[in-house]
Amino acid sequence: MNKIILIIVVLLCTQGVLAAPPVGPPPPTPPPPPGLPIDGNILILFVLALVSGYYLSKKFIDIKKGS
Repeated sequence: MNKIILIIVVLLCTQGVLAAPPVGPPPPTPPPPPGLPIDGNILILFVLALVSGYYLSKKFIDIKKGS
């Protein structure tokens, strides 16, 4: 029973140890990122991905059949 009380007291007393007074004003926030669109020309990229995927898979299948 004494161990449990001791553990509870130690755990409750650590709150005062961990709290630190504020040192000064917080650091300034970084500048915002540039307003560039992420999804610009996504359709072109999607079509290029499909074409390159078809080309590479066709090339891999042809190499596989040849060996």
